[in-house]
Amino acid sequence: MKLEQKDVENKLLSLEDWKFNGETQTIFKKYTFNNFKSAFLWMTHISEEAERLNHHPEWKNIYNTVEVVLTTHDILGLSNKDFILALFMDKEFKKFL
Repeated sequence: MKLEQKDVENKLLSLEDWKFNGETQTIFKKYTFNNFKSAFLWMTHISEEAERLNHHPEWKNIYNTVEVVLTTHDILGLSNKDFILALFMDKEFKKFL
């Protein structure tokens, strides 16, 4: 189910440093790790949860950074799955520093 903008704004309050792009109906964040290996291991770990949720991020890895964009393509907007995955990413990020 597509979230209304007020719901998106409320859910963003529980996330750290995620931003909302109203034009593309996405949320995004840049993670910075200590090195490439940590960034890549984190991405591999996150991919397992993404498969379990059947919800996959758009992301780009450059050396020790990972830029993540989340949206639910089926509904052309944001759903609870985007926020579930974002929260999981934030929680797991701390384990890979």
